[in-house]
Amino acid sequence: MRHAVVMAAGEGSRLRPLTETWPKPVLPIDGRAVIATLLRDLAGAGVEHAYVVTGHLAEQVEELVGDGSAFGLRVTFARQPSVLGSADTVQRGIAAGAEPPFLVVAADTVFQPGDVERFAVAARGAAGALAYRYEPPPDPPHRFGMRVVDGLVVNVLDRDPATKTSGAPLWGLGAELVPCLEGLGGPPYELSQAFERAIAAGLAITAIEVGKTRDLTHPADLVRENFPYLES
Repeated sequence: MRHAVVMAAGEGSRLRPLTETWPKPVLPIDGRAVIATLLRDLAGAGVEHAYVVTGHLAEQVEELVGDGSAFGLRVTFARQPSVLGSADTVQRGIAAGAEPPFLVVAADTVFQPGDVERFAVAARGAAGALAYRYEPPPDPPHRFGMRVVDGLVVNVLDRDPATKTSGAPLWGLGAELVPCLEGLGGPPYELSQAFERAIAAGLAITAIEVGKTRDLTHPADLVRENFPYLES
């Protein structure tokens, strides 16, 4: 996929007071800004143009990313004026020029090396694709389970406590799925609603397993995710 929409607008409320001064995407894991790692992963997966949607402390994200050349791709920015949800973020990326099929990824997560590229390859030709993982496991309401049967997603937000797999913030959207972004209930307008609508309409949503993901959720995570790097 040549294009990607990067969600970098969130307020990171659970990371306060850190995110009162710095937006979550510029905070480090392994000593490197999360969004920097992500953009390099996208470039390695063949993405040529990333549409980065900013909001909270947008100027810091935009200054760090620049035109994207430092990360091996082109970057176009779009602004989200308030917390309107992930589906709204994608629509702003489309309005800025993103063309399906494209990847969508949150700028607050670090994936295992090669997972973004492997996801992009596996999602080719699919109407839609969702990443899932075993680590970290479901932890509602922050992180819901995802039910997968025979390689397809059958329940995007699965509340069954027996479900051991959770959704990861990495999506693939084909042209057939884009109309499902319209007319969602909200705000906020969420991608989970769009994918549930697509499944109800009979579209096959490919489920792609990724390895353990890393995120900064609470202030203590900043130390935990960087301490091994500092020791090396």
